[in-house]
Amino acid sequence: MAYFRLSLRSWASIAMAHEEKSQLQKGAAGWFLLATLGVSYVISGSFAGWNYGFAVTNWFGMVIAVALMGLMYFCLVLCLAEMSAALPSAAGGYRISRKVMGDTGGFATALAVLLEYSIAPAAIVIFIGQYLEALWGINGPLVYAVFYVAFIGVHLLGAGEALRFMLVVTAFAVLAIVVTLVALVPHFSFANLAASVHFSSDQQNLLAFDEVSVWAALPFAMWLFLAVEGVPLAAEEAKNPAVDLPRGIIGAMLFLLANGLLIVVFIPGAATAVEVGDYGAPLVDALDHVFGEDSVLAAIVNLIGLTGLIASFFSIIFGYSRLVFAMSREGYLPRFMSAISSRKVPHWALIIPGVIGFLCSLTGKGELMINIAVIGATLSYSLQSVSYILLKRDYTELHRPYRAPGGQKTAYVTLALSLLALTSCFAYDLVAALIALVLMGLGVGYYVLLGRRRA
Repeated sequence: MAYFRLSLRSWASIAMAHEEKSQLQKGAAGWFLLATLGVSYVISGSFAGWNYGFAVTNWFGMVIAVALMGLMYFCLVLCLAEMSAALPSAAGGYRISRKVMGDTGGFATALAVLLEYSIAPAAIVIFIGQYLEALWGINGPLVYAVFYVAFIGVHLLGAGEALRFMLVVTAFAVLAIVVTLVALVPHFSFANLAASVHFSSDQQNLLAFDEVSVWAALPFAMWLFLAVEGVPLAAEEAKNPAVDLPRGIIGAMLFLLANGLLIVVFIPGAATAVEVGDYGAPLVDALDHVFGEDSVLAAIVNLIGLTGLIASFFSIIFGYSRLVFAMSREGYLPRFMSAISSRKVPHWALIIPGVIGFLCSLTGKGELMINIAVIGATLSYSLQSVSYILLKRDYTELHRPYRAPGGQKTAYVTLALSLLALTSCFAYDLVAALIALVLMGLGVGYYVLLGRRRA
């Protein structure tokens, strides 16, 4: 018995020592850098993906879909702002899930987020390859490998360096969007918005829509906001988490709402809603439509637009590394994955998921990868909104530096809309849904056999 008590003390000492060594670079980011991080997570969705919604619905239907998903993300962001300020951690929202739903609930939430954040970079690097092929005729596995190695290498230099690099890249991406919108405003027409393949010519009016087509467009509307919820993953590197996290994530969301509204109005308003649904690069193709295929402006935006994809690729790598670091530190994943380098960077948490993502990118199926990531995202939103509801109910004494307007009602809105979006994902791409379920099943199997004992 004495030996048993000694063993417990020994394990406790080892765990405490591991926790002390597993500390990230504190004070690397204020609220503005965190807001930039939130924008950079999402910004690639402005350059490709959202426009496919016009292939399944008309303009007003797409506006409704964007409004619904914007509301879902805004409510989610408010809940995360409260939870992350109360319990800041590199674990992000799943830290709360573990507190209120136990180890199993925490792992389920973390696994859903990990599915989103580990697969999304594979999709984005495939899109980067497509952009490079259009610009200079280069694409393929070597391109994917170069981007993974180069940007993981930048992250290995340190959190401050990585976040500052991300700020510059994101600024260029936003500049490309602004230039495109300003150039297209003089060519805006309400007739272009009303044009639709979903209604006959006598039915085409600005406010026509079909409920089923709106439902089908939800996954594409998500691309304008997907991954902004990753801001709390930088909690341990924030200067003042209680203040900076709410300001950062809400600031990012407000920018994305304005950006999404302008994009779904002025891009189809200049190029027609019918044509935008077939574009591969909607911003560039819309400029080509207005100014001609040899447009210098379109070529410049095409080149600068590549930075939007790079910004999201770079920042999501940051996000998954902090998530894996936290999961390892808390026992969900092998302990060595939360090891910290001399630069206070979780190097194995950067490298191992990067290798897995690179292998996924070899499929060359970017749309399939992003659909898998979207399914992981909607699952995580449902679980995190339930976590918020339970936290408000069961932990009334917890100090909250920030309180979400609406409280539990805000979380219920997130829950309802995330479940609606999840059903749409399954209906749109059953193959991606089945792959996501298999991957989640493998994760659950690992937890049952190994992770549960370590947690």
